Formats: sequence, C-alpha cells, structure tokens
Amino acid sequence: MDRTELAGFLRSRRERITPADVGLPAGRRRRTPGLRREEVAQLAFISNEYYTRLEQAHAPRPSREVLAGLTRALRLSDAERDYLHHLAGAPPGPPPGPSREVRPSILALLERLPQAAAIVLSASYEVIAWNPLAAALMEDFSALSRRQRNLVRRAYLEPRAEGRPLYGLSDSGEFAQSAARHLRATAARYPDDPELTSLISELLDRSEDFARLWAAHDVGAEPALCTTFQHPLVGAITVVCDVLDIADRDQRVVIYTAEPGTPSEEALRLLSVIGTQRLDVPG
Repeated sequence: MDRTELAGFLRSRRERITPADVGLPAGRRRRTPGLRREEVAQLAFISNEYYTRLEQAHAPRPSREVLAGLTRALRLSDAERDYLHHLAGAPPGPPPGPSREVRPSILALLERLPQAAAIVLSASYEVIAWNPLAAALMEDFSALSRRQRNLVRRAYLEPRAEGRPLYGLSDSGEFAQSAARHLRATAARYPDDPELTSLISELLDRSEDFARLWAAHDVGAEPALCTTFQHPLVGAITVVCDVLDIADRDQRVVIYTAEPGTPSEEALRLLSVIGTQRLDVPG
C-alpha cells in the first residue's frame, strides 16, 4: 500500500468534483475546491474520520468494499478505479460481467455513419447500441427487451418461419458457430457473472447444436468478411462486414457497408430513407 500516493490521488479526485455533480448544494461559505471530505465520506458510506486519515496517509489498508464506495463517490473511470486498487495494495479483480456501457464517442461514431449499418455488441453478444440504418436493415432493437437483443439466443433458440435464418443471413450457420466459440472465451473471462451463466445454461438445455459445439471446446473464430441479408422489403443486400474491437470495454463495433455502385448500395440508401416503417401496411 502506497499511503502517500493514495492520499494525493484521493485529494486530487475530490477537488475536481463539484457539489452539483453529485446533487449537493454548493453553499455560500465553501472554501475548498470540489467536495469536502465529509461529503466524500458520506457518499462512500464510510466514516469521516477514516476518510480523513486516508487523505492524511495515516489510515490502514482499505477493504475492497471501501474502495468500491470511493470509486462510486469520486466518479472514477475504469482506469482510475484500477489505479486506486493498486495504490491500496489490492489489485482489482476481473469485472463481474461484460460491460454494457457504451462510450459517448462510440455512440457519436454510429451517428456519423449514415450510409453504413452499425451495431455495438457486448462480450455476450447483446446488441447494446445501433444506428438507424442498422435498425432498418436488421430490426428495430428499441422495440425489443434486453433478452431479445441477445443475438446468440436469437440464433439458436428463436423459432423461424419455414426455417428462415436470423435476418435472412446467408452465413447464418457460420455466425452461430462463431458466436458459440466467442461465448466460450467470454465465459472464461467472466466466470462469476450470473447472467452469462444463465444464458449458457439455457442454450445448453434447449439447443442440441449449441451443446455439440460447446462440447468441442473451440474458442475464437475468423470474422465474416461478407454476408447477405434477405430483407423483407427490399430483398437481398450483400454487405462487407468490418469489426472494430473496443478493448477496454470488451465490446465490438460491427459495421455493414455495401460496395459502391451495386444494387445493394441502392437498397441500403432506400432503407436509410424508409427506416423501420412497413411499406406493406396501408397508411
């Protein structure tokens, strides 16, 4: 435990937060920048005396519960949380489950891709962000529950009319196999996540195909470079698939684009205009 560095780090993080940031009144006689020590202690659910001793480099090693409270009270980023744990002599363990929080810069990126369909997948294959063209190409994810937005569950467990694959994908079998391999690697990274454990148990119980692939113990797979969506309104759309890894969040941005000058490009342009509306329903 590096008491001196820990004290300085806590003080610097406390001074950068305004009372308004945490819903506290500023008051007229506030002499210190940021929050007062007693305010941080209150937000972290620890005693003011103990927090004061931490900033004075005189306190014993804080527990993981105290560190979690300080992380919450001081609004630390993931990197700052890890740094706090290392200073306290308690290196952080793995996160309990896949992150579902998408960085604002990634959300802005999706909006800046009007001619591309783009989604963000969590490590467990849940669609956690999308742009309007992705909703038009695939489906309106905003109308689905979290459970329904998990593409592994959809690929293996959702009944299909006349055997039609998810989104009419031409490589639906390859997608399902790749997803199973990626999910096995995800399970190793998050062994204590009850939601992920429940998903895998459900897939094993209800899908013979998934159980067979799971028993093979394969991990990782080459990403699909090209696929075709069979859209109910505009027909076949062949797209190039690019995947961007967001390492610090264990997420992936999947971007679908059509080759310029092709019928598929024209189909995507049409979808960008009509959005998720149904053209076959009388207005």
